[in-house]
Amino acid sequence: MELQEGLRIKNVEMRGIVKTFPGVLANDHVDIHVQAGEVLALLGENGAGKTTLMKVLYGLYRPDRGEILINGEPVSISSPRDAIDLGIGMVHQHFMLVPSLTVTENVVLGLKSSRGPLLDLEPAAKRIEELASKYNLAVDPYAPVWQLSVGEQQRVEIIKALYRGAELLIMDEPTAVLTPQEADELIGVMRGMADSGRAIILITHKLNEVMAVSDRVTVLRNGRLVDTVLTKNADVKLLARMMVGRDIPQTRRTDETSSGEPVLVLDNVWADSDKGPPALRGLSLEVREGEILGIAGVSGNGQRELAQVIAGLRKVSSGFVRLKDKDMTNSTPAKMIQAGFGYIPEDRIADGIVRSFSVEENLILKDHHKPPFSHGIFLQKDAIGKFADEMVDTYDIRTPTTDTQASHLSGGNIQRLILARDMSRNPACLLSCYPSRGLDIAATEYVRKKLLDVRAEGCAIILISEELEEILNLSDRVAVLYEGQIVRVAGVDDVTLDEIGLLMAGASSAESDGSVE
Repeated sequence: MELQEGLRIKNVEMRGIVKTFPGVLANDHVDIHVQAGEVLALLGENGAGKTTLMKVLYGLYRPDRGEILINGEPVSISSPRDAIDLGIGMVHQHFMLVPSLTVTENVVLGLKSSRGPLLDLEPAAKRIEELASKYNLAVDPYAPVWQLSVGEQQRVEIIKALYRGAELLIMDEPTAVLTPQEADELIGVMRGMADSGRAIILITHKLNEVMAVSDRVTVLRNGRLVDTVLTKNADVKLLARMMVGRDIPQTRRTDETSSGEPVLVLDNVWADSDKGPPALRGLSLEVREGEILGIAGVSGNGQRELAQVIAGLRKVSSGFVRLKDKDMTNSTPAKMIQAGFGYIPEDRIADGIVRSFSVEENLILKDHHKPPFSHGIFLQKDAIGKFADEMVDTYDIRTPTTDTQASHLSGGNIQRLILARDMSRNPACLLSCYPSRGLDIAATEYVRKKLLDVRAEGCAIILISEELEEILNLSDRVAVLYEGQIVRVAGVDDVTLDEIGLLMAGASSAESDGSVE
C-alpha cells in the first residue's frame, strides 16, 4: 500500500527484545514487525508480555537487549518524547486524561503554544474537529472530559496521539472498557486509520476482534514469540491454541436450576444517579441459594447504580434491601461484608485492590482485624503468610512472591486475587460485576468455573455482564435491565438470545414474546 502524502513510517521492527523485572522475564528475545497500512494484532494471555513489549517501543521501558528499527534504520527510544518525535503514539488501557480540563486542553497539554505563554486553543479545536471528522471520532472539543463517556474519552486519547503526528498507533486493550456497540465503532476507526496509511498495533486477547480487524497476528506466550500468521489463514480455535498451548473447553452450567431460599431481595428500590434523575426506578429482584442470576442490559441502564446499592456504596431513596432476611437498606459496605456479602467490582484496579499493598495484604483486606490474621492490635505474620501461600496456590495467582505489590500483577492475576479473597470467605451472596472484562480466554474460563464452583456450594450469585454468552452459559435465571427497571425475569432455558436483545433495546415483554416462534 502506498503511504499517504507526508507520512514517514514504512515499517517498524523490534529484534531480539529482552526485558526483565525482579523475578520475571517479561520479554525473551522477541521479534515483531509492522508495516504502514496494516493492523497487527499482538495476541496473548494476561501476563504474556504484550504491554511490556509495547512500552519498550513507546520508550516507557528500556530493553535489556535488542534493537528497534524504523524503515530499516536503528533508532534509540529513551522516552515517550523520543517515540512521539519518531511518529509513534500509544493509547493506554487506563486513560491519561485530566478530568477537569476540556478535550482541547487535554489534547494540547504539554505542547508549546504558537503564541508563547498564551494558550492557542481555537486553532487546536479546529484541528481536533478535522481529525474527528476524518477518522469518525465524534467528540466535542469544548466538553470537559469528566462529562464524557468511556468511549468518548478513548476517542480523545486517539485524537491526542494523531494530533501529535502518530503514524504508528499502539492500542492497548482498547475495547476492555467499551460496550459492544462502542467496540464495533472502534474497529471501524482502526480500519480507517490503517486504510489511510497508518500502522496499528492492537494489543488484545479478544479473538473475535482479532479476526474482524487485523491483517496479521503475532502471538506471545510466557514472554516468548510463538508465531506470526496471516489473519486470513487463521481461525479462532487456532489462535486460542497458540495463545495457551492447548484447547480451552467452554465453561457452562450443566445442572438444574436451584430451588433454594431467597438470600438477597430488593423490593421496589429507587436510587438517584450522580447527575440527579433516578437511575433505579422501582426495581425488584431476588437471588436464591445456589443459583446465578444474570443481569443483562445495554451499558448505562442502571447496572453501576444497582451494584453500588447492593454493595452499600449508594443510598436508596426508597424501597428495601434484605440479605438473609435481615434489613440491610442503606447499610455500610462493612456491615454488608459482616453479613456475608462478597463483591467482585467492575473496576478491579480502582475498587478491588490497594495498588501499593502487597499480594498478601490485599488478600486479607476484609478480615485483617480478625483471628487468625490478628491478635488484638498485632498482625500475625505467620498466619497471614500461610493463608497467602494457600490462596496463591489454589487460585494460581502468578506472582514472584506474596510480598510483591499488587500493582505489578497483570489484570488476570489481579482478578484471581480478588476472587481468592472474596470466595475464600464463603459468602452467602456474591455480586460479580463484569468478571471476565479484559481477561484472556484461559483466565475467562477460569473465572467462570470458579463462579460455578461457588454456586455449587450454595452461594447466591448476581452476575452483571455485557457478554450475553456469559450470562446464558452461567446463569440459572436472567433479569433484563432497561432504564433502571427489571423488564423481565426468566429461566435461561425459557428465553432466546433474540428475545433478550429486544428487551435490552426497550421492547416490551409482550413484543419480544411475539417476535419469536
